[in-house]
Amino acid sequence: MTDPIIIADYDPKWPDLYQIEAARLREALGDLLVAIEHVGSTSVPGLAAKPRIDIMPGLASEEDLDRTIEPITSLGFEYISKHEDEMPYRRLFTRNQEPGSGQIAVNIHTVVVGSEFWERHLLFRDYLRAHPDVADDYAQLKRELAPQFIETNDYAGAKTEFIKSIEARASAERDTRRSYD
Repeated sequence: MTDPIIIADYDPKWPDLYQIEAARLREALGDLLVAIEHVGSTSVPGLAAKPRIDIMPGLASEEDLDRTIEPITSLGFEYISKHEDEMPYRRLFTRNQEPGSGQIAVNIHTVVVGSEFWERHLLFRDYLRAHPDVADDYAQLKRELAPQFIETNDYAGAKTEFIKSIEARASAERDTRRSYD
C-alpha cells in the first residue's frame, strides 16, 4: 500500500537536517564532490513541503556518477536505478524516515555541476526564495493536488506545468539581470 502524499507546514529544522546529511555526503564522496546543494521545497524558507529533504551533490563529470553508488549506499541510502533510462545523467538515492530514528526522509539526486538538471533546480529554488508570493502559490497548488494522488510520480507530474512556468519566469528574470551587468 502506498502512503498518502503529505504536505507539511515549513519546518525550520529542515536546513539543519540538510546540513547533517550534506556533511555525511561530503565525507563519503570526498574528492568526487564538487558542490552540494539543498533543493526542493524543503530548501525554501516558509514553503510547505513533503517532509523529505532533497539533496543535489554535484560532480565534475558524468563518468563519476557510478562511482557515487557505493559511498552513498554505504550511508544507508537505497540506490534507485529505474529512472536512468529517461535520466541517464542522474543517480537517485532515497532513504525513508524510520519512526523513532530521528532521521528525516531524504532523496539524493547526484548530477554534474552546471548540467541542465543542476541549473534548472537551482533556478527554481532561488526564484521561490526571492518571491515568497510565488512560493505561497506553489504551496497552495501542492496542498490542492496532494489528496488527489497516491503515486508520487503522478503528483509530481501534476505540478509540472506550474514548475515549467516558474522556470521560464526565473530564466527571463536571470537573463534580464545579465543584460544589465
